Amino acid sequence: MAINNDFFNNRNSRSGGFGANRQQSGFNFGAEEESYAHRSEGDLVTFIKDTYKLFAAGMLAGTVGAYVGIGMAATVAKFFWAFFILEILLLIGIHFVKHQKPLNLIVLYGFTFTSGLTLGPILAKFIGMGNTGIIANAFAMTTIIFGALSLFAIRTKSDFTSMGKPLFIALIVVIIGSIINMIIGSPMLHIIIQGAVVMLFSFFIVFDTQNIIQGNYETPIDGAVALYLDFFNLFTALLQILGIMGSDD
Repeated sequence: MAINNDFFNNRNSRSGGFGANRQQSGFNFGAEEESYAHRSEGDLVTFIKDTYKLFAAGMLAGTVGAYVGIGMAATVAKFFWAFFILEILLLIGIHFVKHQKPLNLIVLYGFTFTSGLTLGPILAKFIGMGNTGIIANAFAMTTIIFGALSLFAIRTKSDFTSMGKPLFIALIVVIIGSIINMIIGSPMLHIIIQGAVVMLFSFFIVFDTQNIIQGNYETPIDGAVALYLDFFNLFTALLQILGIMGSDD
């Protein structure tokens, strides 16, 4: 079935969009600036476990949001920018309430649920056209890449925790390219940008994982949000690439 570049126009501005808010919200690059590595070994183990528990719970909330979004795809599409703005506000809000229980968890899961919700229209179109295999392939590829790079980050002797600034610069370039392509609407440029997003967030996975295992984030919520952003942006980019490559146009 045909899936042209217009199919992804609403998502163009989102490729790396959440990543841009990593800097604003302090979920990523701040880990490089302030170390919390004074934690004892026991505290560090607890920190890592809590981080991945929150990440898993956030993924579950995001999945539920996507499922709900598929069922109300028309409504989400109609009010897409309202949901998107809410999503960004929740992401920023996490930084200000991350020490306030249980409000921090409510905002965290509200963010991941809303991010999944905004995927509903795209997923619904794939399903409606009988292209569920593209969704499954994109998710499988994301999971494999995420798992492999996480393992690499843990096992490698190389230190990638100093890559924050170069990654941020690359992210800005990708965002600018996405904005330009929103204007010119080039399918080829769109694929190139999404390929860059895949590469960029692959590096972010390594960067974030190493910062987590070294205890460089202030709270487990910071690390969990960083990992969620990595997974979400990687999945979204792969979904768009597979969607365009599977198009009849």
